[in-house]
Amino acid sequence: MAAPVLLTDGPDAGLVSHVANPVAEQRLMTDGGGWLELSNREVFTVTGADRLGWLHSLTSQYLDGLEPGLTTTSLVLSPTGHVEHVMHGVDDGETFWGWTEPGRGADLVAWLDSMRFMMRVEVALRPDMTVRWFASRVTTPTDAVILDSEVAGGHEAILPSGTPAADELEQVGVLAWEALRIAAGIPRIGIDTDERTIPNEIGLYGTHLDKGCYRGQETVARVYNLGRPPRRLTLLQLDGSRAELPAIGSEVHAGGRRVGVMGSSATHHVDGPIGLALVRRGVDVSLDMEIDGIAAGQEPLVDPEVGLHVCPVV
Repeated sequence: MAAPVLLTDGPDAGLVSHVANPVAEQRLMTDGGGWLELSNREVFTVTGADRLGWLHSLTSQYLDGLEPGLTTTSLVLSPTGHVEHVMHGVDDGETFWGWTEPGRGADLVAWLDSMRFMMRVEVALRPDMTVRWFASRVTTPTDAVILDSEVAGGHEAILPSGTPAADELEQVGVLAWEALRIAAGIPRIGIDTDERTIPNEIGLYGTHLDKGCYRGQETVARVYNLGRPPRRLTLLQLDGSRAELPAIGSEVHAGGRRVGVMGSSATHHVDGPIGLALVRRGVDVSLDMEIDGIAAGQEPLVDPEVGLHVCPVV
């Protein structure tokens, strides 16, 4: 069996890039096989009788009375509605188990802890736990906390760090995971977003419209009711004649002017080179784009008039 190759730079540096062929690993994942180490994701817990109602009041998702075992994704917004944190989690009836993006756990936990006041809750960062993706529940360790994954119909498992992998399972790399995520139009907060991003620009990802007030809710509701978010998430079909992919943060140009910023990119086993970008809402969806000298066509993911992750109105 080939030795795993590690990523040396980027947001997932240190994770396994690929074990064999990233394209074959994508096919394995979509066929219901494989497992992936996501050990740079940061795990936290919220305990206490008030935990779900308290999280409901602070974040963009409807969490009050969350059913045990039901996976959820929620955002922490600034007072002006800009995305600050993301949390993927599940409640087991006694504890809310969550994970967030690399390098963001301490800040998220510190902010949550600062908002406890008189509520019966305790928040803790859990460096003793790690996150792994598995293709199916059948291959997921039985003692793990299981979340339904947004990628390839698999599952994320929160389990003790250092837990050995089952020898009979085939390991895959993060390049395959990223390609499938991008193709599905799922943004990574802090990579496909920036400090100005509001939920409406990314299809109201992790955001519930039928709940009470929370920090940043006024912006979300106003833009939803009036329409026309400043920017929109789009899937780019990149020119495959060049070997390199655009760097995260590169400028996106169309019609001779700067129209947005590049997020993540990868090579998909069917679609070839693809990526996600935030572009100005008013940019004609038929225009070709250019990033770092690489041509790209658009496939809008967000309705430019409303801000929903639905088929666009063009």
